[in-house]
Amino acid sequence: MPYKTVNILGVNVASITMAEAVEEAERFMDDADGHHLIATANAEMIMMATYDESLRDILNSASLVVPDGAGTVWAAHHLHHEMPERVAGYDLVQEILREAPSRHRRVFFFGSAPGVSDAAKHAAEEKYPGIDIVGTRNGYFTEKDNEKIVAEIKKANPDLLIAALGVPKQEKWLKKYQRDIGVPLAIGVGGTLDVMAGIVPRAPKWMQRAKLEWLFRGLRQPKRIGRLMALPKFVMKVHASRKS
Repeated sequence: MPYKTVNILGVNVASITMAEAVEEAERFMDDADGHHLIATANAEMIMMATYDESLRDILNSASLVVPDGAGTVWAAHHLHHEMPERVAGYDLVQEILREAPSRHRRVFFFGSAPGVSDAAKHAAEEKYPGIDIVGTRNGYFTEKDNEKIVAEIKKANPDLLIAALGVPKQEKWLKKYQRDIGVPLAIGVGGTLDVMAGIVPRAPKWMQRAKLEWLFRGLRQPKRIGRLMALPKFVMKVHASRKS
């Protein structure tokens, strides 16, 4: 499916709607011999990529980078490019999971604290009857565990791997091991499993509509305040790039 990309501080982000992103994801899962990665790029991830060259390279080699965050959409518009809407990673995953039973997709949840992926699996099974979640694995592991994790996921043979390891760990892990596990599509989703499991609440709808979800997360999780400082730096950097 043809769509334009917008270069935001060196990261090529798709100018795409949610419906189009879901369509792309379905196409990737139908590619049995493919190894597709969808990255969900918010302002924090893009800022990280400005000084983490390996992350930037992974993002620019991904099959699709969606604009996950009001800041990303703002940046595209500020740079005089079209960006139709925000494609939040959480919402993208829910749309894919909603279609999964009718399309007979096999899904694996990987990441978050012990017990969270199992709770997310239970929640998904209640919300999307008939969904086939073929495995779960928490995100607490060391380098020596990687071989075992790869074997576990490969044996489960999912069409879709949902990886919630945080940025940039999830992107780097997927880039390193996706071919070994043989999954057609992997998506790095940050805190999505925590929200699905009910561990972390989603912002109220009015805050989502007002593009204030980042503020809600900061108020709910004070430890994120330092990370949110990337936002004003992002704004200044994007503005400077427009002038140059």
